[in-house]
Amino acid sequence: MQFPEDQSPRDRESIATHAGLVRQWLDANILELGRQVRLSYLPPLMVYLAAGISGLTGIVGTFFVKEYLGLSAEFLAALGFWAMLPWAMKMPMGHLVDLLWRHKGRLIYLGAGLVALSLLIMIGLLAKPTAMREIMSPEAWYVLSVLLAPMGYVIQDTVADAMTVEAVPRVDDAGHPVPAEQLKLAHTTMQTLGRVAIISGTLLVAAVNVLMFSGVESMSLEQKKDIYLEIYRLALIIPAVSIGGVWLSEILKHREARRLAAQGFETDAIQRLQATQIETPEVNWWILGGSLGFLAFSIVMGLADFKFSAEIVFAGSMGIVLFLMRQLTENLSPDARLELLGTAAVIFVFRAVPTSGAGSTWWMIDELGFDQQFLSKLSLLASALALFGMFVFRRFMAERSVIYVFGALTVAGAVLYLPNIAMFYGFHHWTAELTHGVVDARAIALIDTALESPLGQIAMIPMLTWIARSAPSALKATYFAVMAAFTNLALSLSQLGTKYMNQIFTVTREVQDSATGAIKVPADYSQLGELYVTVALLGLILPLTAIYLVQRNAPLLAKQEARS
Repeated sequence: MQFPEDQSPRDRESIATHAGLVRQWLDANILELGRQVRLSYLPPLMVYLAAGISGLTGIVGTFFVKEYLGLSAEFLAALGFWAMLPWAMKMPMGHLVDLLWRHKGRLIYLGAGLVALSLLIMIGLLAKPTAMREIMSPEAWYVLSVLLAPMGYVIQDTVADAMTVEAVPRVDDAGHPVPAEQLKLAHTTMQTLGRVAIISGTLLVAAVNVLMFSGVESMSLEQKKDIYLEIYRLALIIPAVSIGGVWLSEILKHREARRLAAQGFETDAIQRLQATQIETPEVNWWILGGSLGFLAFSIVMGLADFKFSAEIVFAGSMGIVLFLMRQLTENLSPDARLELLGTAAVIFVFRAVPTSGAGSTWWMIDELGFDQQFLSKLSLLASALALFGMFVFRRFMAERSVIYVFGALTVAGAVLYLPNIAMFYGFHHWTAELTHGVVDARAIALIDTALESPLGQIAMIPMLTWIARSAPSALKATYFAVMAAFTNLALSLSQLGTKYMNQIFTVTREVQDSATGAIKVPADYSQLGELYVTVALLGLILPLTAIYLVQRNAPLLAKQEARS
């Protein structure tokens, strides 16, 4: 490092010291992770990347519903519940992946097909609306598309979880077993890179949306429709990326087999070395039977027009998942089982907190003037900073307990929700006047997004790493599936809570008759402030209460179980 001639030795020493600390931080948090990447990690990362790219149609979908469909915030919240429900089907899917390990590539094809069909429906609604309307109403087509997509992503995500186990080699280049400590480190790296792949996908998506919606404020409704159609067509790359991951996996497997054969290994020995399952697990009829029973129960309740069908489905599915969790963890030691269940409980409550729903976005669009391009910029900023935050907080997550991490995330999330409340009550008008228009609503939204964006993805890494390192090798996909079903049921509960919040605090956007232009439903955001305050308090109180109860009761439960 070159220093100015007039600089004192003490200043030079201080600068060199700080530069050394920066290099050490970069090496420990970013370069080290890069050095641990292997070519075999790429196939599951491609499937995760496809999951990240799935957000490409998120903003388009929001405006499509607002501009073309007359669906209420309450209905969309209820639809969100049903759209999240397929994720509970990761239980039987995970066990099937363990049982049909050699055929998991075909499941990726099935998932990709469902995703493609969902996208083609939306393309049809935009390109050929008259022909689509002759078969079903646009609202019915939209609901079908919304339900098909998560089914495809569930299948692909379940297989990708199993592929993360396959991606971590159990033997070195000489064919010798990899030490246990290195295996644990590799699994941790794999899960972190999986989150990085998802965030990278969302980052790419946000950049595309910013580019596509450039100048949207001056476009006509027909021009916007053309952009929506182009984005949905571009989204067909999503299933192609996940299928590419399957192809790459096969190519790498054959390449590794040729390398081992060149070293003199026989075919049987090569197959044993490449096998990521030491033994095929036995069929667990509790998982398959219980999950299929739950599927039948959900379908019957969904088709039946019960007033509380969503609530009944949630209660039934929660009972089944808790029972299956008990079955899977009964062979663990009491301390390990309680650690898993306590951690899962805290994560569940953290993710089950209700949100403000679609009304918040409508208000930002109508009252704050946030258009498609600005929302795309927010998404781009959130993705970029989430990716950066995962590197920055990597050691924070590694050196502290999962419960401590979630406690910190809860407090941070509550603090960062305050700008939403403040802007509803006019805080942005005061700041804009004080700063001559510099700190307006958009500036506040950008700053808040910058601070809040890393929280969501950081919350998932500790749980995924624990499962990858602790579950039996023959049941990795099953463990991932059951725990993911449990935590995703929390999102279903969040959607139910959001529906209740929208029933208590009514928020409506203006809905016009497409033919006459007459206002069918007037805009009403008067209760949004109360909704914001309620959601913020629930988001702070519920997770902290769960953490307190787990920390207080876990030692007592461990002692009781040890005695029995």
